Amino acid sequence: MCGIVGYIGREEAAPILLEGLSRLEYRGYDSAGIAVWSREDGLRVVKAKGRLQVLSDLVHGGADVHGTVGLGHTRWATHGEPSDVNAHPQVSGDGRFAVVHNGIIENYVEIREVLEAKGVKFTSQTDTEVVAHLLEYYYRGDVMEALTKVLHRVEGAYALGVICADCPDQLIAARKDSPLILGYGDGFNFLASDVTAVIKYTRDVCYLDDGEIAVLTRDGIQVYSHPYLLPVEKEHHQVNWEISAAEKGGYEHFMMKEIMEQPKAFRDTISPRIQNGRVVLEGLDIGEEFLGDMDRLYIIACGSSYHVGMAAKYTLERLLRKSVEVTLASEFRYCDPIVTDKTLALVISQSGETIDTLAALREARRLGARVLSIVNVVGSTIARESDDVLYTWAGPEIAVATTKAYSTQLAVVYLIGLYFAQKLGTIGREEYTGILDELQRIPDKIQRILERKEEIQYAASLYFNHASIFFIGRNIDYAVGMEGSLKLKEISYIHSEAYAAGELKHGTISLIEPGTLVVALASYGKLFEKLMSNVVEVKSRGADILGLTTESRKADMEKTADHVFAVPDTHPMLLPSLDVVPLQLFAYYVALMRGCDIDKPRNLAKSVTVE
Repeated sequence: MCGIVGYIGREEAAPILLEGLSRLEYRGYDSAGIAVWSREDGLRVVKAKGRLQVLSDLVHGGADVHGTVGLGHTRWATHGEPSDVNAHPQVSGDGRFAVVHNGIIENYVEIREVLEAKGVKFTSQTDTEVVAHLLEYYYRGDVMEALTKVLHRVEGAYALGVICADCPDQLIAARKDSPLILGYGDGFNFLASDVTAVIKYTRDVCYLDDGEIAVLTRDGIQVYSHPYLLPVEKEHHQVNWEISAAEKGGYEHFMMKEIMEQPKAFRDTISPRIQNGRVVLEGLDIGEEFLGDMDRLYIIACGSSYHVGMAAKYTLERLLRKSVEVTLASEFRYCDPIVTDKTLALVISQSGETIDTLAALREARRLGARVLSIVNVVGSTIARESDDVLYTWAGPEIAVATTKAYSTQLAVVYLIGLYFAQKLGTIGREEYTGILDELQRIPDKIQRILERKEEIQYAASLYFNHASIFFIGRNIDYAVGMEGSLKLKEISYIHSEAYAAGELKHGTISLIEPGTLVVALASYGKLFEKLMSNVVEVKSRGADILGLTTESRKADMEKTADHVFAVPDTHPMLLPSLDVVPLQLFAYYVALMRGCDIDKPRNLAKSVTVE
């Protein structure tokens, strides 16, 4: 959520800031602003409610705002409604400091009351404004001294960017529990909340850790640890994907582009890790002794990654014969989990910065668990704080509703399952080889589904005006139905729920009435007949049935369902990777026909960095 970009160099800052913010739009926002310093105008701040284009038009693409150092921000409202006044940057009363902030200052009410008692006048409803006024309150000519006092005073999560009019040849950044990266250039430097904002200008980046402060000048960046301001040497990372990967490439929406990229993304994830007929996970140092003694495996995640975990439970328990518990990251810390030094926590996050997931990871480690993470972003906080990490290598995902990240996370789960099962001796050679061979065919089978996307588009044209849609399934079909339902509600705003089909008679069938659309997933062969019994139940109560099954079962399902889409047959364990693709397409086409903002759905953000 929210986006930060800061630039200091020799070029005009405003156009660069606006361009950087445009590459952060996918994160979700409802207002935007920039602050730029120049000798002629001093510190000039321009803010606007609404899309970034509104701000850009106000300053004619940045041409009206001069200066070579500045900060930009896209805000998603948490404290205070979307408005020009509540937009960032927030400015101190004397106009000396401009501040942008991602995160939440949890004790801002207390600080605000203290400052107001001292005569400070607040103009916004934001928690961020207290940072600007505190900087002014503590400032005695040394910006770093003032900032360290501010950071000691505030509680919560923050990624901060600060400009001081008295020190216009530097930008200052600070981070705690909210992502912030630094970009290194020749005669210029950047700070940003996401590498996509700076990739056009530099591939040389580092990631601030919690409790670090950075001072950026045109000639370099120095990082310090808080509170003693000891210099820190940072590890640099080279961004290895092309800027075109963060552009639409001729597609109308990023989401469709990323759906279509799934065969390649899946192949890129698995191919380097399959060598000479076996899974090789380089850098993963979990041996037979730990796996043999492992008392339980927690899967910890949020949103779509949680749905990956739901599918992974069936896969890993079947392969490893170990207990697997899937827990929402936001609940893990508060459920008094049973964790020992023999517990493995599998943490899944696309961004590697999801705040609830990061907090759950830290709790798991505190309780003694070993942490293995699956993330997409190299060098992200979750990756750095895990004992072991496996990257999905999916490339940048811009659309808020995840598609290829989900698919590549599933791919890594399969690899982990086979790798651990072989170490434990819980899988025979023939089965191992059969699954591995079929795994390598999945990209081609996904491609076959995508080549028939018009079939899904036609179904969407029949059902896009429904007010409520239900997904039913059993076993892994239920897990995939949860993701299909989430995709639909995220981008089409249709009420949608996924139910375990066996629970229909326990209450949920009361929601079925004539004309209700039920998406019935029946790809898992062992439970096909039982699922079809549930289809008959809802059909007899007037439901329209959109079925999803395998090609070998299509004719059987067509006897009852109104429309059926079939995916290629594969090993039962791998079905989620195929089943999810038509559900992604269905959600996309329904949203398209309803005129929704598919890449930037209302109220949602790509990376959730506040609780």
